[in-house]
Amino acid sequence: MSRKHVAVLMGGFSSERPVSLSSGKACAEALEAEGFKVTTIDVARDVSEKLAALRPDVVFNALHGPFGEDGTIQGILEYLEIPYTHSGVLASALAMDKDKAKRVAAAAGIPVAESQAINRFAFPSTHPMKPPYVVKPVREGSSFGVVIVTEEQAHPPQVVSSPEWRYGEEVLVERYVYGRELTCGVMGETALGVTEVVPQGHNFYDYDSKYAAGGSKHVIPAKISPNIYQKIQTLALRAHQAIGCRGVSRSDFRYDDRFSEDGEIIWLEVNTQPGMTPTSLVPEMAGHAGYSFGEFLRWMVEDASCLR
Repeated sequence: MSRKHVAVLMGGFSSERPVSLSSGKACAEALEAEGFKVTTIDVARDVSEKLAALRPDVVFNALHGPFGEDGTIQGILEYLEIPYTHSGVLASALAMDKDKAKRVAAAAGIPVAESQAINRFAFPSTHPMKPPYVVKPVREGSSFGVVIVTEEQAHPPQVVSSPEWRYGEEVLVERYVYGRELTCGVMGETALGVTEVVPQGHNFYDYDSKYAAGGSKHVIPAKISPNIYQKIQTLALRAHQAIGCRGVSRSDFRYDDRFSEDGEIIWLEVNTQPGMTPTSLVPEMAGHAGYSFGEFLRWMVEDASCLR
């Protein structure tokens, strides 16, 4: 019996290219160790031609950011009829749009922070909402372009409407939620463990906190009450299902327990293409559930399909 041929898509041309290269390399090595025949593809504009010529049995999508997780590459794979990992076209596109994803989550009874989408060229000269608030690109990942506006700032951030801005024309202005950073992965229809992410030397879980050595500390299981732990798992699974995710996803939350243990839980977003190195959050959660990194990736390959 021949080995299943897995093509690992990595790199690409989004702002998250370095993260994707790291994820893809780690996944390719682990899948080879699991006995798969593996071909890595550093994704460029000719990816459809490369895949059509290669005809792998499965595509493992290790791309991050626009094109890789917004439904675009998923549409190409559907057209080529090659089974692939993670979420399908619609869920990927919806999750990538933070504004629309929040509307769907709120309709499913998931608590979200007040927000409004604004074209960056129409960004007002006065605060669009009472500070503190967060300005974030509607369609970016890895905290690229996130700006926190504090009570002390007299004016909105000028960078949003400046020529230096390269994160799209639409931004989301969202009430800043105090508290702890919690995150929970979903694997199929099962919520994994809840992790608290503690940034080290950073004000919030920004790009460096996520990917620089020593940028953050992951505490799994999170040191929170069993009631809150279970509630986070329930909300993560509900978001996964409401958005229509498949395979693996990860939902991020803020938990403000400054005044009571029940506190306030706010869902921020769902990530349909979470980081995939052995020390990334979701593989750590899978490890906590008893899966080795290789076993976790094997599950994802076996779960792959079209029409997701």
